[in-house]
Amino acid sequence: MEIKKIAFIGLGVMGRPMALRLAKAGHELAVYDINPQAMAEFKAYKNCRMANSPADAAQNVSYVFTMLPDSDFIDEALFGANGAATSMPKNALLIEMSTGNATRFMKTVERLEALGLRAIDAPMGRTPTDAAQGDLLVLVGADEAILNEVRPLLENFGKDIMHIGPVGNAIKLKLINNYMSMVSMVLTAETLMFAGKLGLDRDTTVKVLQNTVAGRGQINVNFPKKVLAGDITPDFPLALGLKDISLAIELAKSAGVPLFLGGVSRELFSLAKPWGRAQQDCTAMLLLLEDICNTPTTSK
Repeated sequence: MEIKKIAFIGLGVMGRPMALRLAKAGHELAVYDINPQAMAEFKAYKNCRMANSPADAAQNVSYVFTMLPDSDFIDEALFGANGAATSMPKNALLIEMSTGNATRFMKTVERLEALGLRAIDAPMGRTPTDAAQGDLLVLVGADEAILNEVRPLLENFGKDIMHIGPVGNAIKLKLINNYMSMVSMVLTAETLMFAGKLGLDRDTTVKVLQNTVAGRGQINVNFPKKVLAGDITPDFPLALGLKDISLAIELAKSAGVPLFLGGVSRELFSLAKPWGRAQQDCTAMLLLLEDICNTPTTSK
């Protein structure tokens, strides 16, 4: 393995185990965190240097990893008074792994390129335990040559390295994933609240939902075999979807239950008829939304 000179900025819940994996692999590592205690564990590694600022960490390195809470922290770490960009050697590469603002990241790329520096986005998924075990999912926005260059580093903490396309695509997909996750959080909570309000046993409700398409997720079950495969012949048409969600909302009203997502969803189902899609499969909701947004179809 070729030893690399690396700066790692941000040693929080995810950054710490990721940086430790690089340290244990023997790379020359300069670490920095705004909290000095976060760096204490790295003192045990002879190949690690405790930096006193992002600029200090980035001196004489080939790669700078950033794993920070948000875009404001990223900007400060790179372009602040003691920012890493002031000391990164020409052609050094920023590997930005935070979950920040996608538009601001592209402006960061432009600012770094103007300084003769390179940047890619490589946000990751899964848990701190996965980071410690080297089992993270890492999404990479980069050209093939740079991906091949950094893959050996990413494999220290990433089990699955996925090339998402050019720079900027990875953070976009990460945010899309998180959008789906957070909306699903609300849907799941709303559903369990609805069941509880009707007096249904929670454990039984959970067990049933874990074994239905609703609980297993449309993206795993119906969408791949229907609309994403170019088939919108109705296994269950949008018209019946409107009927069923309307019946559920009526039941909720009778029990005094506000279904916030349900109300919005019913309005969307009601648009299927005027848009000529009422007798198409429920997964054609994707096509209906693409119609409304004047978006070229992403289906096969």
